[in-house]
Amino acid sequence: MKIAIEAQRIFRENKHGMDFVALETIRHLQMIDKDNEYFIFVGPGNDYQGLSESDNFHFIKLDNSNYAIWEQLSLPCAVRKVKPDLLHCTSNTAPICCKTPLVLTLHDIIFLEKRNTKSLSAYQNLGWYYRRFVVPKILNKCKTVITVSEFEAQRIRSSLPNLKPEIQAVYNGYSSHFKEIENPESISKKYIPHRDFIFFLGNTDPKKNTVRTIKAYSIYAKTVLNPLPLLIADLSKDVIAEILKQENIEFVKHLIFAPGYISNKDLPYIYNAAKLFLYTSLRESFGIPMLEAMACGTPVITSNTSAMPEIAGSGATLVDPFKEEQIASMIIRLIDDKEYYQLQVKYGLERVKHFSWKKTAQELLNIYTSLNSKS
Repeated sequence: MKIAIEAQRIFRENKHGMDFVALETIRHLQMIDKDNEYFIFVGPGNDYQGLSESDNFHFIKLDNSNYAIWEQLSLPCAVRKVKPDLLHCTSNTAPICCKTPLVLTLHDIIFLEKRNTKSLSAYQNLGWYYRRFVVPKILNKCKTVITVSEFEAQRIRSSLPNLKPEIQAVYNGYSSHFKEIENPESISKKYIPHRDFIFFLGNTDPKKNTVRTIKAYSIYAKTVLNPLPLLIADLSKDVIAEILKQENIEFVKHLIFAPGYISNKDLPYIYNAAKLFLYTSLRESFGIPMLEAMACGTPVITSNTSAMPEIAGSGATLVDPFKEEQIASMIIRLIDDKEYYQLQVKYGLERVKHFSWKKTAQELLNIYTSLNSKS
């Protein structure tokens, strides 16, 4: 087969969830598949993460930095020249006008659901409207729709009952550099000077539940004698200051550290150094950061909603993300109850053994092969 894969953002510097999913999937497809020929279409960027061409893997850079123009004009033109047997678009959207058989990874359909609040980020708001426009136009053109959990597969089926293509759940994995590390403070001290702290991946996306999570932290900090500081990644100090003022909890300002974006190579050190990790989203289709933290031996507090219980498993520490008091109580329990803390460490290290990028890549290859045999 000649297989084309859209991976527009895998070489950009500040990568996020879907970028890493595409990057790791491609890396492991290259490891396991020596028979088929791959054409990987990428956008601007030079952060190659060790990926390079081989006899059957070719990287084709399309330089337009505007995502919509890149996807709707540059990509279909480039695909026509290659004439692949299928095109796999990896990040929710795809070209509206493209005659090549299409496989789509639809990570979630949050953008088709009711939206109670807008993101504080104009970029995220534009992306939300773009997906709402494009996705309904391409879904029934797909040969197969892939999503990342059984929860999300069911959400798609129930929300889009007239969807024609088959929906298949393929779990994500986590990268092998997320593991237990000695002396993590050698790197974590670049971001926070304390040896023990609570870690939270903040975001302006409403689904990340940032405001309630910071409020929960303030309840914890007010309750205990010597609260651990809170490290928040991916959120600016200005946004945090606005939240603290809005919620009248500025008394925790001196306890919060906000270094901005933390590079993926440094994240294992952060997880290892952290006392616990908060993943208290309102809605997730998977939740790779949970696996990353567990693999580093760090207990996770996560939500009892959407796909998080499915991925975290029955032994995880689950809370109602709408209840700040419950989140705060669980922080206190994990820190104070040493036996429960160690149980969560052991549980997480066992749980992550169910997930790997090699397994993800093999399932995708099975889908490609199946589609080719039907054509």
